Amino acid sequence: MIVRNIDSLHDAERKVTSDNWSSTRLLLKDDGMGFSFHQTTVFPKTETKIWYKHHLEAVFCLEGVGEIEEEDGTRHEIHPGTIYALDKHDKHVLRAFSEMKMICVFNPPLVGPETHDTQGVYPLLTEK
Repeated sequence: MIVRNIDSLHDAERKVTSDNWSSTRLLLKDDGMGFSFHQTTVFPKTETKIWYKHHLEAVFCLEGVGEIEEEDGTRHEIHPGTIYALDKHDKHVLRAFSEMKMICVFNPPLVGPETHDTQGVYPLLTEK
């Protein structure tokens, strides 16, 4: 059984921060669950271009307001209670109008230190 409290991970190697977001990675590949589980804070008034070329991701909004824009220009409002699933490795833009708290699940699981490259892609890492 794995039991963790997010407060104990804020200063650990399981926290990754970029210009637009900060992600606390509660479960990673080495936990052996077959997925990774993160709480991500998206900073207000940011726009992040993302393409999870190697991963599927589901995102549930706990707090805040924003939108996701698909590659074809279709926009979807995001507010508490909204889930979106990138089931086709969808290229998209995430805009945060206020600070957003999101729960994210990745398959395959992240190893830990991943951040977006210039295309918005997380690399497919096998080891830290």
